[in-house]
Amino acid sequence: MNGTCEADMTALKIFESLPPGLLEADAASLEDLLGGPALIHLPGRRPEPLFVTVLLHGNETTGFEAVQAVLRRWQGRELPRALSLFIGNVAAARAGLRRLAVQPDYNRVWPGTETPDLPEAALMAEVVAHMRPRRPFASIDIHNNTGINPHYACVVRLEPSFLRLAQLFSRIAVHFQRPLGVQATAVAALCPAVAVECGKIGGQASIAHAAEFVEAVLHLDHFPQHPVPAHDLELMHTVAIVKVPPGASFSFDGSAADFRFRGDLDHLNFREMKPGTALGHRAPGCEARLLVQPGGQAPLEGEYFDYADGEIRLMRPMVPAMLTIDPLAVKNDCLCYLMERIEFRS
Repeated sequence: MNGTCEADMTALKIFESLPPGLLEADAASLEDLLGGPALIHLPGRRPEPLFVTVLLHGNETTGFEAVQAVLRRWQGRELPRALSLFIGNVAAARAGLRRLAVQPDYNRVWPGTETPDLPEAALMAEVVAHMRPRRPFASIDIHNNTGINPHYACVVRLEPSFLRLAQLFSRIAVHFQRPLGVQATAVAALCPAVAVECGKIGGQASIAHAAEFVEAVLHLDHFPQHPVPAHDLELMHTVAIVKVPPGASFSFDGSAADFRFRGDLDHLNFREMKPGTALGHRAPGCEARLLVQPGGQAPLEGEYFDYADGEIRLMRPMVPAMLTIDPLAVKNDCLCYLMERIEFRS
């Protein structure tokens, strides 16, 4: 199957067993192998499935390769728990892109999205509807990013089961409410859910870490309901999402642009940035400002960046995540997320 027409890209394929060739395939060949986005149900000793989503962004291949590694390990044996695997944007995976130009972001169109009328939103609603009666035990959405970031987990609820699930992946957890329409939010009403960020694409250590996490959850029989000890988890929450305004030019190599960001910008991720930290320069005569959008339900108050003397400086203490020097990532998603630490008691 070679076409990438809209009907093919948004028609859900359902499999009740492992499709032949899946364990040998690479991400670029999945559209031919599966025929489109696919939901694969595999039996296991415990019937409530672990729900894993991979390739919501077509160039983020770590999740798919991690699940392949787990399934190869268990080939010919019964899984310790049933597994439901959703393989998302196979058309973009063929092209090695986060998404095709004609597509929305596959992790912004799940139930709760701001664009519910899109065919891709109907696709994700269908996936959730299929999963609901199966009463999933937990959900893992696996991602990569383009900047220098530690591996960390993202949760939409601060309940013990969600934090326990996050802690199994990393001692760093981020609580978030936006963007809307993401997988972890859509399935949080069904089961504990996390999105995990596995660093840059292509690292074997990242694949091994994600595989170990999936396997660990497959072996769980319950989540302890007592709180996670405070010293075991470094918890933050997203305050703001920072984007370059549409139509503004930007660079990371010092070349002329409305915004000339420093070339080592992504080295600042997960570091405490003090007020006055410089992110780059704004061109003389340019009046454009970075777009700072709420990371939660409440509107933001005050300014986050100062542009005096052409320098772009932070105005308040913040911890950034996903700062990137990849221009396409900035255009398709954002420049970064700004976070604050959460003090919580066990």
